[in-house]
Amino acid sequence: MKQLNVELPHKTYSIIIENGLLKTIGKQIKTFYKGQKIVIVTDENVQVLYAKKVADALSEENYEVKVLVIPAGEASKSLTQLSKLYTNFIDFELTRSDLIIALGGGVVGDLTGFAASTYLRGVSLVQIPTTLLSQVDSSVGGKVAINLPEGKNLVGQFYHPEKVLIDPEVLKTLEPRVLKDGMAEVIKYGCIKDHSLFNELVQLAESDTFYEDIGSIIHRCCDIKREIVEEDELDLGNRMLLNYGHTMGHGIEKAYGYKTYTHGEGVAIGMYQITLKSEEQNLTEKGTASQIKGLLDKWGLPTEVADEALTEIRETILNDKKRKGHYIHLVLLNKIGEAFLHKTEINDITYFI
Repeated sequence: MKQLNVELPHKTYSIIIENGLLKTIGKQIKTFYKGQKIVIVTDENVQVLYAKKVADALSEENYEVKVLVIPAGEASKSLTQLSKLYTNFIDFELTRSDLIIALGGGVVGDLTGFAASTYLRGVSLVQIPTTLLSQVDSSVGGKVAINLPEGKNLVGQFYHPEKVLIDPEVLKTLEPRVLKDGMAEVIKYGCIKDHSLFNELVQLAESDTFYEDIGSIIHRCCDIKREIVEEDELDLGNRMLLNYGHTMGHGIEKAYGYKTYTHGEGVAIGMYQITLKSEEQNLTEKGTASQIKGLLDKWGLPTEVADEALTEIRETILNDKKRKGHYIHLVLLNKIGEAFLHKTEINDITYFI
């Protein structure tokens, strides 16, 4: 078992990483939760694989459990699905002393986390991420949100869980595309903070030891994020470095109606394209973009988007939550392992996207 503690001025919580952890999930919850009712929110895909297993383990510890299932996909991060969760919470007579569990990927974690943070002004939350992307990124750090038609994550807040429980073994049931989706976020960590991790991912792509090594890689990514979140919980400074590739990536997702590209695929394109442009502006060490493209290619991730989508992508960026007045902070690289924030006028965004 590997454990990290996220230590904030107002709260400390653990990230536990252990193979087979789902088998002991009831006992894990019992260590800190003494209430009676638990709501599990999951999606249609995860329901088939793990919802009953988790619900049964909790029932064995004498908890009263209700499972709520949302449609799989980014479209579920919506006001419509949020309202349905609230209605079900009320029907279950969920109180502020009860517990909500997010069992699934980033969509489930973000939607459920936002619902938990706002229902009755806050109900305790546990994140059980089941995708690589959610294990290394979205389940850690307390960002929860829903989308609006105008853009991604435009309504949200910071709401930290009581625990993050990660079982790397669940990754074995992921479809290859979903696994690659998460690798984009892993690659991001290497790009912004850890050159040695970047090099390790090059070697891992050429080996057959993925499932043997992934637990340690998850730990390293979570540790990087823990350190950044402890330094800048509210995303006012260096935490914005975690958005490397995301400004363009979110625009790509929206431009294609959240149907053509996954989140990780959008981020992959964003990382490569913005680095290519920053090299042209002499802001990034020459050859950095080609290194990133080489690694993304090895993991089967895209690096190009059709030119006709760029106009809508740029329009989406005008509503990006990182925009401050007439400026936006873009995340660029000095070189692999070193990122920085570049204050950019909105009118100059075409130099980079």
